Amino acid sequence: MQITTDIEIADWELTESFVRASGPGGQNVNKVATAVELRFEAERSPNLPEPVKRRLQRLAGRRWTKEGAVIIQVSEERSQARNRDIARARLAELIRKATEKPKPRRKTKVSYSQKRKRLEAKRKRGTVKALRRGDDLQE
Repeated sequence: MQITTDIEIADWELTESFVRASGPGGQNVNKVATAVELRFEAERSPNLPEPVKRRLQRLAGRRWTKEGAVIIQVSEERSQARNRDIARARLAELIRKATEKPKPRRKTKVSYSQKRKRLEAKRKRGTVKALRRGDDLQE
């Protein structure tokens, strides 16, 4: 399965299992295993660079197992083949997102004039509130 020009996933890294989908579907839902569970052994994959694996782990979230596999479950369609295609597409998209390097954050400072404006606005607001108070409350 081709992900990018550099990354290709071998068949042995993917495991598919088909189970019965939950939810509505009439009698057909009790007979046909249409839901797919796609398992990708990301941690053992020789095709993924280490930084991509770390980003993939962060992006996958709860779909990442303790063994280092990504599990994608799909039961949207009534067709087993269509669910399988959707699962593979989702995995490919997840890996593509993991290949993108995050933009480094640059520290910025609040400018002196912005600090001055904020403090001046607070001072004005304070005087407005002070003027609202009556003389009887200050005694």
